[in-house]
Amino acid sequence: MHAPFQSGYCALHSKAQYSTAPSPDEKTFDKILIANRGEIACRVIRTCKKMGIRTVAVHSDVDSNAVHVKMADEAACVGPAPANRSYLNMDAILHAVRHTKSQAVHPGYGFLSENKEFAKRLAKESVAFIGPDTHAIQAMGDKIESKLIAKAAKVNTIPGFDGVVKNPEEAVKMAQNIGYPVMIKASAGGGGKGMRVAWNDEEAREGFRFSSQEASSSFGDDRLLIEKYIDNPRHIEIQVLADKHGNALWLNERECSIQRRNQKVVEEAPSTFLDSVTRRAMGEQAVQLAKAVQYSSAGTVEFLVDSAKNFYFLEMNTRLQVEHPITECITGLDLVEQMIRVAKGYQLQHKQEDIPINGWAFESRVYAEDPYKSFGLPSIGRLSQYQEPPSLNNVRVDSGIQEGSDISIYYDPMISKLITYGATRAEALAKMEDALDSYVIRGVTHNIPLLREIITHPRFISGDISTNFLPEIYPDGFKGHQLQVEQQRELLASAAALYITAQLCSQNVRGNSRVSSIPAECHCWELCAQLGERWHEVKVNTFGDIYMVEVDGEQVEVDGRWNLASPLLPLTINSKHRMLQCLSRDASGLIVLQYLGTSYKVRILSKLAAELNSYMPEKVPEDASSILRSPMPGTVVAVTVRPGDKVAEGQEICVIEAMKMQNSITAAKQAKVKRVHCKPGETVGEGDLLVELE
Repeated sequence: MHAPFQSGYCALHSKAQYSTAPSPDEKTFDKILIANRGEIACRVIRTCKKMGIRTVAVHSDVDSNAVHVKMADEAACVGPAPANRSYLNMDAILHAVRHTKSQAVHPGYGFLSENKEFAKRLAKESVAFIGPDTHAIQAMGDKIESKLIAKAAKVNTIPGFDGVVKNPEEAVKMAQNIGYPVMIKASAGGGGKGMRVAWNDEEAREGFRFSSQEASSSFGDDRLLIEKYIDNPRHIEIQVLADKHGNALWLNERECSIQRRNQKVVEEAPSTFLDSVTRRAMGEQAVQLAKAVQYSSAGTVEFLVDSAKNFYFLEMNTRLQVEHPITECITGLDLVEQMIRVAKGYQLQHKQEDIPINGWAFESRVYAEDPYKSFGLPSIGRLSQYQEPPSLNNVRVDSGIQEGSDISIYYDPMISKLITYGATRAEALAKMEDALDSYVIRGVTHNIPLLREIITHPRFISGDISTNFLPEIYPDGFKGHQLQVEQQRELLASAAALYITAQLCSQNVRGNSRVSSIPAECHCWELCAQLGERWHEVKVNTFGDIYMVEVDGEQVEVDGRWNLASPLLPLTINSKHRMLQCLSRDASGLIVLQYLGTSYKVRILSKLAAELNSYMPEKVPEDASSILRSPMPGTVVAVTVRPGDKVAEGQEICVIEAMKMQNSITAAKQAKVKRVHCKPGETVGEGDLLVELE
């Protein structure tokens, strides 16, 4: 008997409410071990608590105080920080399973989630693996085998070579036969790792080298395949859910086209591009593939879709997908709960006609990354201040960190998944904009500036997107929000009002002997404000909490609650609501504000101070073309030059690996190598000197 199904999803402060509730009559497991960390471990623990299941967290020694460890009922250390000695350490995890008497293991995503040997070893211990059986993992985990199975199941596939590419020269030969451009990717890969696009023979050779190295590092399997690269496609995936009794459903699609380095950044459900006919065809093919491998659990079939709505099988992920929350939003299903039920042997609760599309949902992946460097190179550090968006309905934050948490080089730099839901796409987008503006992250560089620019771009709003969205919109790289004239005046007026507020506050502090830079009882000030290289004349008049600010002759009204202790500044600027953040301010008048997602440095000075400031000497910038510094924290994998070598512009100097992604560092000019300051195996920080050129 199938359960009645009603729509409805809301989330507030990460507490999700689903339209289906666990049945008290269904017995599943007493205790589940989560073989993962971070946000996904926390996500699984929340559903287990809802179902009355005790949980066991595993952790490396550096994660001993992590949020997922605190949330679980029990915890076990499985090794030191490197993932291959802890979260990938099957012996240690199995020991934890036995020691805690866990009846089942949920692997989350990544790490051991698609490792057939891990699933086999659990089966030998009579412990349930909350995922598909080993046959499906093996069949779909190998991209070469999965493509052959897909063809046999009458699933549309991309033209390409159906075998393993053995060496760079064979890669070139196969690419020439298929026709450029081609995609070279790891057979056992996923998550954008071990993938390179090649447009010519030289790029095919280089792509083979980097892809095989990344594949070996990330998956312990350096086998590669090669196929036709579909230029300018959309990346749309179908969520499937199947049980052990031959039942399978497709739970609609997710649009995942906004990517950098083949990794997703912003996702939405449903897609603006699909019509009901195409959606059904994709869903039915996804179910055909799942049934072909006797799939049982939640899984995702990924497709590339061209401009004519032709779709081609890309791969199947035999695990819970990172972006699963947006499917939960529009269907009301708790996918983790469904996975647990299936693993225990229960049949699916619903039929295909029960699965709705209710409303719209977005997910932004918030990373500790510098978006100004290749759309996001990893950043590490400690979260000195962390505050998730407060008091916003239909906003869900899946995170596994808290204030004081460390973002290290050992693991993925994801801070959280920020999910918003609305009855319409416009409503969900507006929620996302407000949530990003209200998200406080200090101590690490983050990608919120890029996320906000993406969701407010006219092309994204209209649904005109593809996997080439970022390089097309930002051909010279991401530069942050480009201020219009009116926005520039808003920013300068806000900074001036904040400056005056701070000065007035300092006068009212009891026992403060400091001399304020503004006269007491003054209600009108003439200031100078610097933004970039340009100075602006600013006049400020106060009327209670309202500031009338004249910027270059134009009036701006600024009204708000001026709580200098709060990182958030909710303001009304010319009758428009804005949420600003004060990142820092100092005695020299320098104020750093986050405005429209991007941080700006504004210096506010009195007229006299501004005049004297012009006499200050300027710091001579470093010659970046002669000094190669690491753009990110990571490990030196290779150094290809020695002192005295002559290098050409664009020649590779060294390779840095960060979060299992390899990055080639190249010479900015033709020169001679003066000194080499690094060697393979060394750990380097962002900005560390690598090589000097003459």
